[in-house]
Amino acid sequence: MALFSKRVNFSVEQHRVSVLLRLNRDLAYKFLSTKQAALFWLLLWLYAVARILQVFPAGTPMLIVVALHVIPPALFAFPHGAARYGQRSIIAFFTITLLVGGTMENIGIRTGFPFGRYYFTDVMGPKLFGVPVLLSLAYVGMGYLSWTLASLLIGRTENPLTGFRVTALPLLASCLMVAWDFAMDPVWSTIVHAWIWTEGGPYFGVPLSNFLGWCLTVYLIYQSFALYLRVWAPQPNQLPLRYWKIALLFYALSAAGNFLLLLGHPAASTISDATHMLWKVTDITRHCALISLLTMGTFALSAWVRVNELKHIVNEPELC
Repeated sequence: MALFSKRVNFSVEQHRVSVLLRLNRDLAYKFLSTKQAALFWLLLWLYAVARILQVFPAGTPMLIVVALHVIPPALFAFPHGAARYGQRSIIAFFTITLLVGGTMENIGIRTGFPFGRYYFTDVMGPKLFGVPVLLSLAYVGMGYLSWTLASLLIGRTENPLTGFRVTALPLLASCLMVAWDFAMDPVWSTIVHAWIWTEGGPYFGVPLSNFLGWCLTVYLIYQSFALYLRVWAPQPNQLPLRYWKIALLFYALSAAGNFLLLLGHPAASTISDATHMLWKVTDITRHCALISLLTMGTFALSAWVRVNELKHIVNEPELC
């Protein structure tokens, strides 16, 4: 009896300790996650402001508009990525993205490979070796969002990156990233003149080689990061649903922003590219909005379905 009583007491005490540990963990988790959620929503709001200012600038300098497009997603990527992969791994993602993206853009403006012949104007601000600093940050922010949605779509988010997913995830993430460029390049090049395609192209002044170049560039980034994760960060952290949802909202807001362009009143009805080919501004904005819906919208909707499926897997408390 005495032995049985000791075992019962030990079991009860063990249960109490387990409950206390769980309560302390949940309280700390709630506190930290609430702070992070507030930061994420602030960055999302700033990005939404950028999308509105692109159409209704109200005297806002274009450089500010560009910065608000680029900086919030890049700032979002670090804490969100650190929560899932750890700080060392998200620093690796930043490093790989900046090195590969910067290298390919520098090769591109000097040789025309792999994007086509182009150069950057002063719209995007200061340059490093001829490439705007803000463009490099755009690779980081939208690159991370595309990777995150692709992770959702490929499935098994709670498992290490192994097997076919080591290649499939980079390929799918590349599609999401190229969809973003496909939906915005004619606006930012032909209308805004942030960069100039010197030989023009059939897609409202953009050469088709640009998208092949993007496929190659972002695939190199994602494949490098996937190989890094396979070796150095085999087990990702399981995240609550709101982390996935707000990344999805960022990507979806980028797609929806192109529909705002339809509400604007362009200064001119037509615009010419570097080869003096004339394009209707409304044709450009309508096609970009349609492309956003068919590509980015489809990816975002599919990711939303996947998030709802995760409710059966992820059990962390929802706070927002």
